[in-house]
Amino acid sequence: MTILTFTLIMILGAFLAGFIGSLSGLGGGIIIIPLLTIILGVDIHYAIGAALVSVIATSSGSAAAYVKEGITNMRMGIFLEIATTIGAVCGALLSTVAPTSFIAVLFGLTLIFSAVNSLRKKEEHIVLESSPLAKKLKLEGTYPSHDGEIIHYGTKNVLGGFSMMGIAGMMSGLLGIGSGAFKVIAMDNIMRVPFKVSTTTSNFMMGVTAMASSVIYIQKGYIEPGICMPVVIGVLFGAMAGAKILVRTNPKKLRIFFACLIFVLAVNMIYNGLNGKI
Repeated sequence: MTILTFTLIMILGAFLAGFIGSLSGLGGGIIIIPLLTIILGVDIHYAIGAALVSVIATSSGSAAAYVKEGITNMRMGIFLEIATTIGAVCGALLSTVAPTSFIAVLFGLTLIFSAVNSLRKKEEHIVLESSPLAKKLKLEGTYPSHDGEIIHYGTKNVLGGFSMMGIAGMMSGLLGIGSGAFKVIAMDNIMRVPFKVSTTTSNFMMGVTAMASSVIYIQKGYIEPGICMPVVIGVLFGAMAGAKILVRTNPKKLRIFFACLIFVLAVNMIYNGLNGKI
C-alpha cells in the first residue's frame, strides 16, 4: 500500500469515525482506534496517540460554542480537571508498559459500557440545595433552557464525583478516548448536575484531559504526524457533518443503530486482543 492510499483511507475512515461519533454522542476515538489497529494494522499505541490528538481538536471546537451559550460550568470543569489530568497522566504512563492485548480487551469492554450508557434514558434532575463543600467551592450555577428561561441548580457528592473523574482521566490516557461516559456518570449520577450541563462540561474537559495524556505519548514517540494529520482532518469534517444531520433526524433510532455497530467493533477488539492479533 502506498503512502497516498494509506492517507486517503485514513481520511475517509476518520470522516466516518467523526460522523458516527457525533451521531452516537460517543466521539470519534472509539471508531478511529479499531480502524487503525484492525483494518490498517497500525500499532495500538500510535492509534491511541492519533485518537488523543483528534479528541483535542474536536473538543476545542465544540466546547467554545457551549461556553458561549452559557451552558458549560467552567468553574466545575476546571476543578474536576485536577482529577482527570492526574488520572490521564497515570493512564498514559500505564499504557506505555501494559501489553497491547490487555489494552485491546479493556478498550473493547469500555466500548460496550459506553454504547450501553448512550442508550440509557436520560432524566433531567435539578438539585436546588448544594452540599456544604459544593457551596464552599462555588460549584452551583445556571444555564438557559430551550425557551430562554434561566435555570439555577446546585450539586452534591463533590468528593465522589472528583474520585470518579480520576478514573475517567485514567481511562482516557490509557485508551485514547474522551471517556465522556465516565465523566457524565461522575457529574450526572454522583454529583446530580443537570444532564445538559454535565455533557457540555464534560466536552469542555475532554480536550484538557487528552492534552495531558498526549504529552506522555509525545515523549514516548507515539504521536506520528503522518497518522495524526489525516485523522484530525477527517474527524473534524465528519463531526461537523454528523452535527448537521443530527438536527434533522431521530437521535434515538440513530443511537440504537450505532450502539449496535460499536458493540460489534468492541467484540472484534476483545477477540483480537485475546488472540494476540493486536
